[in-house]
Amino acid sequence: MPKITMNINGRETSTEVENRTLLSTALRENLYLTGTHIGCDTSQCGACVVHVNGKAVKSCSVFAAELDGATVDTIEGQANADGSLNVIQQAFQDHHGLQCGFCTPGMVMSAAELLKVNPKPSEAEIRDYLEGNICRCTGYQGIVNAIMAASGQDVPSIAAE
Repeated sequence: MPKITMNINGRETSTEVENRTLLSTALRENLYLTGTHIGCDTSQCGACVVHVNGKAVKSCSVFAAELDGATVDTIEGQANADGSLNVIQQAFQDHHGLQCGFCTPGMVMSAAELLKVNPKPSEAEIRDYLEGNICRCTGYQGIVNAIMAASGQDVPSIAAE
């Protein structure tokens, strides 16, 4: 099996993987980074989104062996240095952007990339950007509100909140 080395959440990490091992599997089973969830294994749900070399990627659609030398950021690396929630994670908590939590890691990672490329997205832009992420619990409004809050924008008042 090939040995690969990646910079994961700021730390150089090596592991052996079969050529057919998906990044999501390598993260969870080889490196015990279980925050990256596997919801569909077909690149449909977005629960497995991580950042590879600064871009959001569905980790169930990439072979780990192809990423030797890559930089990978996962949900485990998103907290602040002191361990507190980062602004996006805190906004998800404050604005009810999660319920069961299964989709949350992928949503947070997607939101981080969105806010990097578009620091003040509109509600429509947020919804469009999250099209590849499925949530079966929240109805999305809390997620949209969380991302708007994380971007520093006013969150619309919603009767359900």
